[in-house]
Amino acid sequence: MDSSSRRDEILRAIKGGKTPISAASIAKKLNVSRQVIVGDVALLRAQGHEIIATARGYMIPQFRETSQYTGKLVCCHAPENTREELYIIVDLNASVASVTVEHDLYGEIIGQLNLKDRNDVDIFIGRVEAAEVKLLSELTMGVHLHTIVCRDKAHFEEVEKALESAGYLYQG
Repeated sequence: MDSSSRRDEILRAIKGGKTPISAASIAKKLNVSRQVIVGDVALLRAQGHEIIATARGYMIPQFRETSQYTGKLVCCHAPENTREELYIIVDLNASVASVTVEHDLYGEIIGQLNLKDRNDVDIFIGRVEAAEVKLLSELTMGVHLHTIVCRDKAHFEEVEKALESAGYLYQG
């Protein structure tokens, strides 16, 4: 299979799923290395395809319903409180779209999360623990920004209040 056909197959695999698909699983299907897939996805992005990488794999962002509200909250806590913070958000039926930190050298660093329920949170935390990697918030002494997707502004304010009550909102 030539590289152009392979990239077409990669795009079909990513578009065809309701859930993220890992580079490793695409690589296995196409009998190439994971790194080849990573490079091909970079080329697809350069061609204008909107592909995001999450902790669970690649996906095409879904256009949200017009009735949804997206807001941002600045949080601050120790790494061991991450699961509880994320549970608070998803238990209120909101989604954690991303986490953003401000890095001295690189500027804004965004991690796509797309966490919708406790299972997503557990998979994310499990991957952090298994890979023995640091959370982005550890680069900024716990300060980070979450993009939260809610039903409406009142729902967002409910999430904000719950995080504030738990002591996870940054007070400056």
